[in-house]
Amino acid sequence: MRRREFIAGLGSTVAWPFAARAQQSATPVIGFLNSASPEPYAPLVAAFRQGLKETGYVEGQNVMIEYRWADAQYDRVPAMVAELVSRQVAVIIANTPGVQVIKTAITTIPIIFSTGSDPVMLGLVASLNRPGGNVTGVTTLNVEVAPKRLELARELVPTATIIAVLVNPTNPNTDTEMRDLQAAARTLGLQLHILHASTERDFDMVFASLHQLRAGALVISGTDPFLVTRSKQLAALTIRHAVPAIFQFREFAAAGGLMSYGSRLTDAYHIVGVYAGRILNGEKPADLPVQQATKVELIINMKTAKALGLTVPLPLLGRADEVIE
Repeated sequence: MRRREFIAGLGSTVAWPFAARAQQSATPVIGFLNSASPEPYAPLVAAFRQGLKETGYVEGQNVMIEYRWADAQYDRVPAMVAELVSRQVAVIIANTPGVQVIKTAITTIPIIFSTGSDPVMLGLVASLNRPGGNVTGVTTLNVEVAPKRLELARELVPTATIIAVLVNPTNPNTDTEMRDLQAAARTLGLQLHILHASTERDFDMVFASLHQLRAGALVISGTDPFLVTRSKQLAALTIRHAVPAIFQFREFAAAGGLMSYGSRLTDAYHIVGVYAGRILNGEKPADLPVQQATKVELIINMKTAKALGLTVPLPLLGRADEVIE
């Protein structure tokens, strides 16, 4: 999606006057825009509502929430943003990758993001302590810990010399994540192969390629909503094809994937909810520093490890936050 096309698609809707905002109903409306699908994000929405509640706002009582889910179809974002703007929302909640373009198009409505990338590098804020403008939010350690997922895969499969990485090539954050992974692979002396999937039809080819490449393990990108919302499906495929794999979310390991390692997104969305309430109470995004959800969890599925014939090293087992038997 090109930024110029996005702005043109919004048309004059973005430029609705300040007077119109002043006339919105007494009950504020929050626009909740996510590029993923609603079902896997239910725990995150619950955490967001809890954060709102702690600042005095309860959905359906004194605040309304308009949800928009792009189902990993990023070209749907412009129309969804236009709908939210037309509803005269008081604040927009958005995850990447859509938020980069939303920020360029909308300069008056407060925007709160959740991102696994560096928001300064993305151009979302001027700095973490002083965001400036109409945007603030929460960062997770998804991109930062991507190389660690590669290290963990190597630790659990020490004989692996070839490791595959599954990414969605349509996600604008992919290049940043891949640069970090390539650097880590060189340090570890690993050969890295990049596999692409942007639709479910691509999965069969991906897993066929794993066997052709003789890949010892698979690292799944943790920054893409399309892959995130298919955690259970990907876990089932790794079991069926006997592939040692690591992903970001606990749901992957709980569904039979070998390992998960990443930030607790519920923490991030709880903070987003608190920030939304504070903005509704009159605070400005420019005065709210970008926060970081720093809790990272390592989950190991021992049942899957045994089925794959892998012996989990005791030091690795000792570092796990949860072991699924």
